[in-house]
Amino acid sequence: MLFKFLIILHTLGATVWTGGHLVLAVTVLPQALKDRDPDRIHQFEEHFENFGLTALLLQVITGLWLTWIYFPGFQNFLAFESYLSIYIGIKLLLLLGTLALAIHARFFIIPNLTKETLNSLAYHITGVTTLAVLFVVLGAGIRLGGLS
Repeated sequence: MLFKFLIILHTLGATVWTGGHLVLAVTVLPQALKDRDPDRIHQFEEHFENFGLTALLLQVITGLWLTWIYFPGFQNFLAFESYLSIYIGIKLLLLLGTLALAIHARFFIIPNLTKETLNSLAYHITGVTTLAVLFVVLGAGIRLGGLS
């Protein structure tokens, strides 16, 4: 029962995180770039940021908990002898990439966001969105027994 509950919470977190970034990347960002209007991004972030970061935190907590269930005490996890440990390892690398992009954007790009720096943020949004979609693909692979 706990395992299923964790999967549901993890999936809900992924839905919010990935869905929100897809909306940002596919609808908000193109219009902001077209109009050279960074306020469109600020408005979206104002509404999404706390909810999105909570969803990401939920994914991290449930993901680590699920990893603990798959690999009690994380034993044999780093051996990468199964698709499961490989996929989870890749997901952890995607998380590091996501955090690096998010921290850089939050502290260096967003505070100074102007029409001139909008393209830099666009690259970050595209990167985080791509990583989010890869999270979902690998997560599906975990539940489906691999993608090959």
